Amino acid sequence: MTYNKEIKRLVIKIGSSSLTSTHGEISRKKLERLVDDVAKLKDIGYEVLLVSSGAVAAGYRKLGCLNRPTSLPEKQAAASIGQGLLMEAYSELFLSNGYVASQILITREDFSDENRYNNARNTANVLLERGIVPIFNENDTVTVNRLKFGDNDTLSAKVAGLIDADLLIILSDIDGLYDGDPRINKDATLLRKVEEITPEIDAAAGESASSVGTGGMKSKIDAVKIAMASGIPAFLGRAGTPNILLKAIKKQATGTYFQLKSNSVNLNHKKQWIAFNSGPEGEVVLSETADVSMLGEKQLLPSDISQVIGEFKEGSVVKILDYERKRIGLGVVNYSSKQLKAYDTTEDKWEEEVVKNDNLVCHLESSLPVGV
Repeated sequence: MTYNKEIKRLVIKIGSSSLTSTHGEISRKKLERLVDDVAKLKDIGYEVLLVSSGAVAAGYRKLGCLNRPTSLPEKQAAASIGQGLLMEAYSELFLSNGYVASQILITREDFSDENRYNNARNTANVLLERGIVPIFNENDTVTVNRLKFGDNDTLSAKVAGLIDADLLIILSDIDGLYDGDPRINKDATLLRKVEEITPEIDAAAGESASSVGTGGMKSKIDAVKIAMASGIPAFLGRAGTPNILLKAIKKQATGTYFQLKSNSVNLNHKKQWIAFNSGPEGEVVLSETADVSMLGEKQLLPSDISQVIGEFKEGSVVKILDYERKRIGLGVVNYSSKQLKAYDTTEDKWEEEVVKNDNLVCHLESSLPVGV
């Protein structure tokens, strides 16, 4: 098997439907096939990180539930049992192939704090450099809905940016992205190559066809947007297809390849954190005379701001709104809300900008999912 020199580091997202049987429990056969395929990539020399669902599916029977639970407490209880069982299975199977697996349970709060975000990146980098297979999952046992990533599609894209992955592979129960819903429209066509997520593609994204997954096609498209904005191409294909991982790397698989344009602008680590993880604490409204078209090319000055909404400290991330209250960006402020509210345009002459270019991400709503 040949090595693709353009790709070294992979993030592979495994959905619950890709690991479970028709009864909704973890399928040992599917898990073995997945681990064997990952081990083949490791044998060639690729660094692989998994984002794996399946904790609830692995644990709900042991909890005494005949069917997959629907209430949050039962789901979290099932996850607390299943996460250990799932990792035990992963560890055993990877060891049989000569590799060590590690577990990283994460919450959105871990990513919203910049220090914890950087610590997670450092940990993952050490593991990958030592030949370990890190397995990420959201810590479902303690996470509440308002602090969730949303689904593991979103988490996988954020993790891909976290570790500077060269490719994000999302394995699902569908061959890829179609121009319509193939469950309804038999004439729907598989899109083999996508360079831009257009409004038409957004509209074509449907809901999950699986009863065990949490993310539908819409969540996968949102994940791809995050990955592409971070400079990472992505592939969406059906789990269980023979040699799907190696074929995806070699661009020989059936599925959808999301490729970067040659002139695409990629966010660095700092701006990725601001855009996708920070959690804005307030808002600043630009004046009607502020040149919105130059936002991102020049620093944001105190005189550009007409209103400050909310309470925040120096160093917080805030939403930047135009005078019509449309969100046009996010930025790290150099002044507190109290200082900004007290600013006098006729008397105060502050030397430092409100937001520097290095700490500003512009026009999120035009190309990226809101609220991720």
